[in-house]
Amino acid sequence: MRTALVIGTGLIGTSAALALVSRGVQVHLADHDPEQARTAAALGAGTDEEPEGPVDLAIVAAPPAHVAAVLADAMRRGVARGYIDVASVKGGPRRELEALGVDLASYIGTHPMSGREKSGPLAATGDLFEGRPWVLTPTRDTDTEVLNLALELVSHCRAVPVVMDADAHDRAVALVSHMPHLVSSMVAARLESAEEAAVRLCGQGIRDVTRIAASDPRMWIDILSANPGPVADLLTDVAADIEETVRALRSLQSSDEAKRGEGAVGIEDVLRRGNAGQVRVPGKHGSAPRTYEVVAVLIDDQPGQLARIFADAGRAGVNIEDVRIEHATGQQAGLVQLMVEPQTAPVLTAALRERGWAIRQ
Repeated sequence: MRTALVIGTGLIGTSAALALVSRGVQVHLADHDPEQARTAAALGAGTDEEPEGPVDLAIVAAPPAHVAAVLADAMRRGVARGYIDVASVKGGPRRELEALGVDLASYIGTHPMSGREKSGPLAATGDLFEGRPWVLTPTRDTDTEVLNLALELVSHCRAVPVVMDADAHDRAVALVSHMPHLVSSMVAARLESAEEAAVRLCGQGIRDVTRIAASDPRMWIDILSANPGPVADLLTDVAADIEETVRALRSLQSSDEAKRGEGAVGIEDVLRRGNAGQVRVPGKHGSAPRTYEVVAVLIDDQPGQLARIFADAGRAGVNIEDVRIEHATGQQAGLVQLMVEPQTAPVLTAALRERGWAIRQ
């Protein structure tokens, strides 16, 4: 791939453009808002000048509701040899393109499974997709050359290609992305009118659950409007679980010992099923989940503290597998939880103590 046209210079489009430019691809940028395309160009994502002729690959990064129309227009104008979109739903746009009567041989639907709570070109980064799955949904009509161009794009973005059926993809993202986002928003909505004293008690748990609720509602209306059925089906199942859990909790309030026992069994069931589902979430680099030992270090909220901890861990020959930070309420301090291989935890603990760090048991 030598040339590309990115249509839609938001977070995903600009991030893909930045990755391609870093690999020597000449990238042209277009957007319904010319100012946004100019912003992306100023960030080094390419040029907002029109290409002189057909490019190798056109990447449509428009909202799901507009993907088919934008693709059909680009294909009829012949702006590229191959066309892809990066929308978070795949079945609907493909069926819309079929209804519009365009030749689908030069098209393949894709979806990079990566993003941020922020949107727009200023939130873009060239390594956004690194190590993340990038779904490709070819059909029997997809030309081999177009599939190869899409695979080359995925390679340039250092993502991991995953081939799926379009409708299977939409059911999958409803489960792992769309439904969790709505649940996160519903939990976060409980905080809107909560007493300030209660909100001040927020810890890492509520931050974890509500983090994705900070995303742009307008963007999510577009996404959910394109995949409402599978998401509604999943929420129906979640609602049934909630009703059972409420009944179990009410039983725990009973003065009847037998009812309290039934309530405890019901709560234990949902918690155990949660355990069973959580262990299926892929671990580091998409591998099977692993159990790490936690070394908890108390730190002051001062510049350079994290860099010192990581440097000291490196001197001890210990690799940090993951990290989590809990900030103390009302204090300029926090707790850094370093996840390491179990056999290295004693080594790291001893090394950090020797260098003056306060380790929490």
